[in-house]
Amino acid sequence: MINTYQLYQNYADATDPLRACARMMAPLLGATWPGVPVNPALRKMASACEVFARTQLTHARPPFEIGEVLDGGRTIAVHEEEISATPFCGLLHFRKETSAVQPKVLVVAPMSGHFATLLRGTVKTLLRDHDVYITDWRNARDVALEHGRFGLDEYVSHVIGFLAELGPGAHLLAVCQPTVAALTAASVMAEDNHPAQPRTMTLMAGPLDTRVNPTAVNALAKSKPISWFEKNMISTVPARHAGAGRRVYPGFVQLSAFMNMNLNRHVDAFRKLYHHLVEGEEAQAAQIKDFYEEYFAMADLPAEFYLETVRTVFQEHALPLGKLTYRERVVDPRAIRRTALFTIEGEKDDICAVGQTVAAQEMCSNIRPYMRLHHVQTAVGHYGVFNGRRWDNEIYPRLRDFINMHHR
Repeated sequence: MINTYQLYQNYADATDPLRACARMMAPLLGATWPGVPVNPALRKMASACEVFARTQLTHARPPFEIGEVLDGGRTIAVHEEEISATPFCGLLHFRKETSAVQPKVLVVAPMSGHFATLLRGTVKTLLRDHDVYITDWRNARDVALEHGRFGLDEYVSHVIGFLAELGPGAHLLAVCQPTVAALTAASVMAEDNHPAQPRTMTLMAGPLDTRVNPTAVNALAKSKPISWFEKNMISTVPARHAGAGRRVYPGFVQLSAFMNMNLNRHVDAFRKLYHHLVEGEEAQAAQIKDFYEEYFAMADLPAEFYLETVRTVFQEHALPLGKLTYRERVVDPRAIRRTALFTIEGEKDDICAVGQTVAAQEMCSNIRPYMRLHHVQTAVGHYGVFNGRRWDNEIYPRLRDFINMHHR
């Protein structure tokens, strides 16, 4: 049987030196000298080299690079610290140089091919008024086999463990895929009367009930049996990596799927990048470059986690049907009484459509009405729910006020 991962590794080994060469040539070809007119042909060659160099995938988390934040009109230094770690995840704390005591917020980042830095904008905005922590999931190809499996149960255990680390009074925020794990963790902690139950739980653009307004992503997940996904989407990490022999859903496969959903948009973006570079439009080019530096940073998912997510969340709809289990216990969101719930959706979300996240409100039927809030943000897609101008100016103020209202 052909190992897709090994084929990809062979391709990367063959083409990465070419991209490295193009990366070195771009500034040389595009160099300008005082009194010497710009050579249009060389500028076009330099632009082409840079565009080609930027089609390379990376497999390590980019830096968050959040060195300071505005807090109450003052600029405050921020220090990124890993305060707890397992082989599969680190708990990062963005410590601010301030004596003010602010609400602790645990941000649960997706384990979906991209690194936690996809939520850089989310974190930076939250830091204005909160003490922020985030789950920093490792690239599965870097986790040795000796550390065992990692499935949905292990994911939920990490969320519970990190909330316990933060202690009573913290707030929980999950974006996209981990909304299922976050709701599961809160349900289990409520049933166990855990002292570190979160004060609030904010679920943003998540697939809590994908029977509602199914998207193309949902349709694909249901179009094949789980055996097809295991046969066609799972590969083995090559021998050169620390996680050699681990079965994974490779990040490069997920990236291919993402890009094929909107291929024309990505092709157009690189065409625009080339045009901006040729024309010397550095600001416009920088926006595209920054986006794809993050977009092309990919992590592999443990096979168990990927397959269990496809089967239980997208095929069996186990959570809304009351059939999801954690450590062989049936998960019951009705156990949640002390945690306030805020659900947020994007009007134009084509990954987790309107209605899929608000489903949590019905599942958590024992939360009092005054402890609930739902918001649909107009004119944003999936990414715009947690990043960008409308997140900053329209969604975040509601979230901040919700946390403040229930932080007692």
